This record gives sequence, C-alpha cells and structure tokens, in this order.
Amino acid sequence: MLMPSIFGDVFMDDFFGFPQERKETNTSKTVGLMQTDVKESKDHYEVVINLPGYNKDDVNAELKDGYLIISASTDTNNEEKDNEGRYIRRERYIGSCRRSFYVGEDITQDDIKAKFENGTLNLIIPKKDAQPKVEEKKCITIEG
Repeated sequence: MLMPSIFGDVFMDDFFGFPQERKETNTSKTVGLMQTDVKESKDHYEVVINLPGYNKDDVNAELKDGYLIISASTDTNNEEKDNEGRYIRRERYIGSCRRSFYVGEDITQDDIKAKFENGTLNLIIPKKDAQPKVEEKKCITIEG
C-alpha cells in the first residue's frame, strides 16, 4: 500500500544542502541555480545571477560573437570522520551550469563590469547603439 509523503518532494533534496535537480509537476528544472534578474536602466542593463554553492574562482564570464556566456563549475568533497577514522558521512558534488545572453556585437569585455559576492554575480552592461555598417566597395581592376 502506498502512503503519501509527509515531507513533500523536496525533503531529501534539501537534506544535504546542495542545489539538486527537483522534479516538479510537469517539468524538471534546477531550483535556485542561476536564477537571473535583468533590470533595465537609462544607460545600462544590470544582470544579477544567483550561484549558490559556487566561489568566485568557479565562475567564468566570456564574450564571444556578441554573446555574454556565464559558466560555473565546482567539485566539492565534504568528508566527516569520527575519532577512529570511520566515515560518518561522505558527500560529493560535481556540477556545472551555463547561460548565455545576447548583448550585441558592439559591446567589448572592457565595457562589462562584473562583481561576485556572497554567491551572487552582478554584471553591469552598458547600452550601445548599433553602429550601421558601412559597406566597402571592392573594385576589380580591369586590364586592357
């Protein structure tokens, strides 16, 4: 006979304190990991990304072909032993995540300001008007 769970679906997910994948009603998503807020101001965008459990050294931001790519990876190993060296608990968490945002090809890495503090990455991305590309005429020399 199946008994209903009094703890819900997330009891074991939160037990060890690491972000885990949780299955919700019809979808499967990672809860609390890389939740992103984008705020528009007059002259810039402010992007705030939650990265719980990651350190500054675990986070990488790069700009490629007009896309800002944020990635994070970690390898955590928590071990606790009693006085005789027997394992009481062993945990390992290896994970990575990645998001990309189109910021335009006129933005350079020097334009973007980034700060990582308390598991939160804050990015300031200036607004730039797209410069119209001037088409170069390429003439072919005709001999004669």
